[in-house]
Amino acid sequence: MMTFLTRYIRKSVIELTLGGTIMEIKIVKDVDHKLLNRKELDFTVEYEGPTPSRADVRKKLAALLNKDVNLILVQKMESEYGHQLVKGYAKVYESEERMKQIEAEHILLRNTMPEEPVVEEEPAEEATEDAAEEAEAEPAEADAAEEAAE
Repeated sequence: MMTFLTRYIRKSVIELTLGGTIMEIKIVKDVDHKLLNRKELDFTVEYEGPTPSRADVRKKLAALLNKDVNLILVQKMESEYGHQLVKGYAKVYESEERMKQIEAEHILLRNTMPEEPVVEEEPAEEATEDAAEEAEAEPAEADAAEEAAE
């Protein structure tokens, strides 16, 4: 028989400002699964402004729990109509290897942090050089065609 340790936390855990959004995260339920090497959290987020993204909530939970962001998976986030409130469910793993063994691939993809777009300027410079060479070649071809026609 498996036993689960459950703690209920009824106090406000953290209030954070993120890009104009003020969030207050409350952990409603904390279940420790020793066999799976993870904790499962039910939480609520009260916010002002736009609805916080999954990545923002992951970052703030990581800061709150002193864990790496890559070890936290936000499984579900549901906002309530007419309220500035999100109810969610997250899993906090002890190791990344164990997380990859247990979790479905689409959940892992959903929780990957968005990468910053890398802007490469070299192809743009090459394109302008090619355009300049073509512009120089076109008048020379037009002059040669006119001379051949005469």
